[in-house]
Amino acid sequence: MASASRLVSLALCLCLGAALHAAPRGAHAARAFFVFGDSLVDNGNNNYLFTQARADAPPYGIDTPDQRATGRFSNGKNVPDIISEHLGAEPVLPYLSPELDGDKMLVGANFASAGVGILNDTGIQFANIIHISKQLRYFEQYQRRLAALVGAEEASRLVRGALVLITLGGNDFVNNYYLVPYSARSREFSLPDYVSYLLSEYAQVLARLHDLGARRVLVQGVGPIGCVPAELALHSADGACDPELQRAAEMYNPRLMALLADLNARLGAGGGGDPVFVGVNTHRIHNDFIDDPRAYGFQTATEACCGQGRFNGLGLCTVMSSLCADRDAYVFWDNFHPTERANRLIVQQFMYGTTDYIAPVNLSTVLAMDLRKQQLRT
Repeated sequence: MASASRLVSLALCLCLGAALHAAPRGAHAARAFFVFGDSLVDNGNNNYLFTQARADAPPYGIDTPDQRATGRFSNGKNVPDIISEHLGAEPVLPYLSPELDGDKMLVGANFASAGVGILNDTGIQFANIIHISKQLRYFEQYQRRLAALVGAEEASRLVRGALVLITLGGNDFVNNYYLVPYSARSREFSLPDYVSYLLSEYAQVLARLHDLGARRVLVQGVGPIGCVPAELALHSADGACDPELQRAAEMYNPRLMALLADLNARLGAGGGGDPVFVGVNTHRIHNDFIDDPRAYGFQTATEACCGQGRFNGLGLCTVMSSLCADRDAYVFWDNFHPTERANRLIVQQFMYGTTDYIAPVNLSTVLAMDLRKQQLRT
């Protein structure tokens, strides 16, 4: 059986390689890509909004070819950019970008906005951000624009054949439930009840995505939020992760995976054979770096590259901040977000990880499965 399993894996990898080799580059990429969520995946929507939750000034983007701050909360590329590389496509544009028109629409769109969460009251301190309910309305608007461009039938085909990434949940803890002592949500809910409430709301978001045509959705869990430099600066004397925030993430993530399995079963994809929703264990991926950063070529997983104060975790990353010389040696770029190098290692687990990292199947398997279905149709 082990030999047969290896042969199947090899066949899937060969199919994937053929798909990437054959995929047209640029605006006419074979598969569209849509992104929803928060600052971990925002690539510039907040640049067009009056909000403090922006990354449109140096030293953000310092390691891009033109060293320009694009609105990504990184020194370079973020997770959606690197997934686009694996799809053989150019990065998707922010939905609010005036450049998103004509052939660029065929690549997809990024609707994410820094500061948002599952709940619409998450991130209210940032004022003008695109909450997830509005991101979904923008997705509807995008589809109407696309249908006007290519026709309703082709627009539906493109959306149903697209890859979707959604990243939510972390802000619902750090920028809501635990934002201040005795926050409104923490007075309203115990932590277990709050997790239940979050997941009931998230189920509606994911079901709405499906209603709007999404058929391949990567859903990232909540990372080790107690270990980010911002939380270490406030709560850690020695670089140890904050146990309460870690408890929240560890309570939430297994229940998220159970929710995705239930949604797949209800939507006719039970047993993992052809899943709509694929769960990414972001917590496990990041914990690998945090537990043993040197095993992955990092010098530190506690200090941010750009910031100030303890663990470089206080305040915003600005031109006045302390800035590290070697970004590749750091897991964290600023007080919350990974460096490009960490993002690349994260996407490696998206692509090739075992079910400990991504389930029920990894992204390379999804792409190979979809390529075979496409070939059978033609």
